[in-house]
Amino acid sequence: MCEGEQHMRRGNAPPRGLVGPLGPLGPLGAAVCGFAVLGALLGPAGTAQAAGAAGGAADEGDRDGLVMVLDSSGSMAGARMAAARQAVGAVVDALPDGYPTGLRVYGAGKEHGCDDTRLLEPVRPLDRDALKQAVAGVRPKGDTPIGLSLQQAAADLPESGRRTIVLVSDGEDTCGAPEPCEAAARLAGEGVDLRIDTIGFQVRGGAREQLECIAGAGHGSYHDAPDAASLVRQLTRASRLSADAYRLRGRRVTGGTGATGAPPLSPGQYVDDIGPGETRWYAVTLDAASTADLAVTAVPRPGVRAAYGDGVELRLAGTGRYPLTCGSDAAHFGQDEGAMVIGGAVSRIPSDDRDGACDKAGRYVLAVHRTSAAGSDRARWPLELRYGTERPFEAGATPAPAATRYGDPPAALTGAPRDVEGGTGFNDARGLGTGIWRDTLLPGQTRFYKVRVGWGQRLTYSADFANEPLLEGGSTASSFVATAAYGPGRQPLGDASGASQRRGYHGRPLSVGLGTVPVTWTNRWVADGGARGARTAGEHYVAVSLGPGAAGLARNAAVRVVLRVDVTGAELAGPEYGASARGGGSAAGDTDTTAAVAPADGGAFMTAGDAVAAAAGGAMALAGVGTVVLLGRRRRDGA
Repeated sequence: MCEGEQHMRRGNAPPRGLVGPLGPLGPLGAAVCGFAVLGALLGPAGTAQAAGAAGGAADEGDRDGLVMVLDSSGSMAGARMAAARQAVGAVVDALPDGYPTGLRVYGAGKEHGCDDTRLLEPVRPLDRDALKQAVAGVRPKGDTPIGLSLQQAAADLPESGRRTIVLVSDGEDTCGAPEPCEAAARLAGEGVDLRIDTIGFQVRGGAREQLECIAGAGHGSYHDAPDAASLVRQLTRASRLSADAYRLRGRRVTGGTGATGAPPLSPGQYVDDIGPGETRWYAVTLDAASTADLAVTAVPRPGVRAAYGDGVELRLAGTGRYPLTCGSDAAHFGQDEGAMVIGGAVSRIPSDDRDGACDKAGRYVLAVHRTSAAGSDRARWPLELRYGTERPFEAGATPAPAATRYGDPPAALTGAPRDVEGGTGFNDARGLGTGIWRDTLLPGQTRFYKVRVGWGQRLTYSADFANEPLLEGGSTASSFVATAAYGPGRQPLGDASGASQRRGYHGRPLSVGLGTVPVTWTNRWVADGGARGARTAGEHYVAVSLGPGAAGLARNAAVRVVLRVDVTGAELAGPEYGASARGGGSAAGDTDTTAAVAPADGGAFMTAGDAVAAAAGGAMALAGVGTVVLLGRRRRDGA
């Protein structure tokens, strides 16, 4: 029942409705031909799964690496080098175990020489003691060959994967060949895998301008460190953002430049990349009965230059003589604090009478377009694509009626929080149960969690931020915090509780959160967009974000957040009408386990007991909605 085109624009300006971390989340908009999901794949009998095309998919984070380049020229002698040693020690203590990390210095070998750059510790699985010992032995004395050191540092890193150089300097290059900014531009080029961040330690004037130029040309960010404490903070943030970057997963694919050259996709997960102003095309072959979900997550380097209108736009269309748009979605940053993870999705869901223009079996194409302002960072963005299908349920099954009301709020949770570290994305989201949990967020970071919610149950949670120590002058700075939730298919979940999903952040106490209606199969057909996403039992995702601008106000490297997660209501044995209560009570329990990454060759998000018939005649008619993985306002569109 594709009667027209959906188009949702999102922005992170203060929304009229609700907001979420993956963006402001106003009421979920209705579309004519599908439900936009951020990926998980639905398979036989309504189970969510990633199908076989992703077999052999690689974790793109396996080849990542970081090399710190430390100024050890004569001007760093004394207190400055002591501060640098302290900062390096703090960084290696904060990095995750095993993260490939190396250390290069320049100006420590001789009093004069523009070839004086040495790799003290190669990029290898993190060896904290070796790195601390290496920096302890550095004796500043020489020149400042920044350009040559950048060239060598790039060669120190793995040949592929997301590679990061963090340069710490207290002055300008004193050698001139190669010129540092030009060297950074040549190294970074237009690739997707190299970022150069710079930290100016007690610099001003020309030195600061040069370091800013290097970071801009190297698809990175410049950080100012006027004292020892800020050097520790900035180096820790830059290094942790590298190590905690979204872990892509999927089989490598190259999108076509047009519909005719679009590569065919089978259900599964894929990785591609996209440049500014570019459009990538992909093809899928659909039958006349199954739902198809196509989701795209774009992963720019966090915090790099971005404009309000930068983002991704999706369109799913047929390929006949008069191709009709079956669903569209647009996700834009809506802010200029810096880039963050962003995404969208479209779906083809056959109509009740199977007579819609988009119900026909055949070839369909997905177009993904990247919008980018002239002054924004020009690096290519990695893309993660998820394509899933859901077979219709057996004819004759009767689903339970829709549940569109939130009801009374649950009793407040009490007790001490337990420490937890959220995942970098959907693929490694941390599993939580009902309880109180404590985590930290870096400026520009999103943490991901997952919570099991059964049929007939609802999810309620909040992310609470306390008073945060502020920098001098930080009381006038501002940023934002945001949250969003997603179902097992990573479809966006609307709030039914009246909570706020996005709020301005100034370092003072506030909460964001969300409450869903009970999970019911027939919610996919309701007019209330806020209830429509709660349509499948299984693992539900929670994402919490802190804006890049928080770097200008928070004294600590990371900001504390407390999550209060509750799953309420008796879990039913299935989605069919009259289903009995499942034995054992709540599906969520009180687990404290790290969620395993979804298997590349497919794996159900629901148990076998959940995979029961639940849709009359297998009919599925649903408007397409979109979601943004960080930052954006969703408006209501008519069905």
